[in-house]
Amino acid sequence: MILKKIDQLTEILLEIKKQNPLIHHITNYVTANDCANIVLALGGSPIMADCCEEVEEIVSMASALTLNLGTLNEKTANSMIIAGKKANRLKIPVILDPVGVGATQFRREMLKEILEEVEVAVIKGNLTEIKNIYGIREKAKGVDSVNDGIFYEEKKGLAIEVSKKFKCITVITGKEDIITDGGKVYIVENGTPLLAKITGTGCMTASLISTCCSVTENYLLASLLGVLIMGICGELATIENRGLGSFKVKLFDHISNFTKEELKKGRFYEE
Repeated sequence: MILKKIDQLTEILLEIKKQNPLIHHITNYVTANDCANIVLALGGSPIMADCCEEVEEIVSMASALTLNLGTLNEKTANSMIIAGKKANRLKIPVILDPVGVGATQFRREMLKEILEEVEVAVIKGNLTEIKNIYGIREKAKGVDSVNDGIFYEEKKGLAIEVSKKFKCITVITGKEDIITDGGKVYIVENGTPLLAKITGTGCMTASLISTCCSVTENYLLASLLGVLIMGICGELATIENRGLGSFKVKLFDHISNFTKEELKKGRFYEE
């Protein structure tokens, strides 16, 4: 079963290299450069454009749209809605990364408006972010999750309910990553605590997921692949690691050289 999944995931990986898909980002200025480079490393082509006067034209050329709330303001929220609606009309997948949504009332209100106007294919977030999306108020520590100690079954149940509520794939990142479409559930055990020590690895994971979703209609497997790539490459980057700087460089190196052989190092299972 796992070997069959690896073959399917490899097909998505090869399609990315073949198609060099354009991934439109409306994202935050803290991690925009890293998100762009992570897409390039995997084989895609990034474009960062958030001006409301041009986002429809930009998304029309793209194969996926990433919406990241990290440094949200009214202008970018409006651009997200305009671009998202256009992507929906063109059947281009929209990947939502609700960074720090638990931090302020403004973020929660803007997120609510975006979700009312735009159909998303994937929602990816940490536990605090996903709880807030579902309507469970929990304050965040900046953009970070304050509690990943929730019982596994409760965490899995939350992911399933969010998928059913918004009719999308839900990804909850953490010590164990959960990916579900509301029916099937995948659990990924790859990763390293060092990923949490670098700003933007969550944002970069959303960009990886977007790149994977851009070449297939199986957004569940595409999301699984994006999460696996980050987790596996994070582990590989710890080998002979000398500190956070070299870790980050090696993370990009391993993603740029990622193949089926690295994918076989994935520790994941289906429930």
